[in-house]
Amino acid sequence: ANTARSRPAFSNPNSPSAIAESLRASTPPDAMDASAAGAVPKAKKYVVGRKLGGGPRKQAVARSVKAGLQFPVGRIGRFLKKGRYAQRVGMGAPVYLASVLEYLAAELLELAGNAAKDNKKARIIPRHLVLAIRNDQELGRLLAGVTIAHGGVLPNINPVLLPKKTAEKAPKSPKKAAKSPKKA
Repeated sequence: ANTARSRPAFSNPNSPSAIAESLRASTPPDAMDASAAGAVPKAKKYVVGRKLGGGPRKQAVARSVKAGLQFPVGRIGRFLKKGRYAQRVGMGAPVYLASVLEYLAAELLELAGNAAKDNKKARIIPRHLVLAIRNDQELGRLLAGVTIAHGGVLPNINPVLLPKKTAEKAPKSPKKAAKSPKKA
């Protein structure tokens, strides 16, 4: 009663149904369970897609947690792939990019927080970001072409435009008061 079924020419030889079919064809009828005619042999348990054992599944750990980062490694990897920056994206590229972005954000927020404290404010506003960027040499060079809305500019007056300071006059020495001629 073990007849070989014909498979369509387009089926995948590694599919679960194809594997089960090949096992049925290669297993003698006496090795099969009588109650399950045409089933997979009882001696071996085949699990498709997972390792043998079938124990409890491990809890998934995000790549951001593995790398000890706050920025999302998976999302950055997805953006790198969707953006078509290259044909292939390595496993370490999104982790590296996430760590660089996290460092820059932490640096900028620290300097902007200091600028907010200097202005006696508890909330960082775009003005504080601009002050932090323009007063830091490296960040200023990195973000030289960036304009931040409602950020303003650094206070700067060209010294040529300032009023000229005259030399302080020497203190007046007490002179004899010249009497003005009386008018008659």
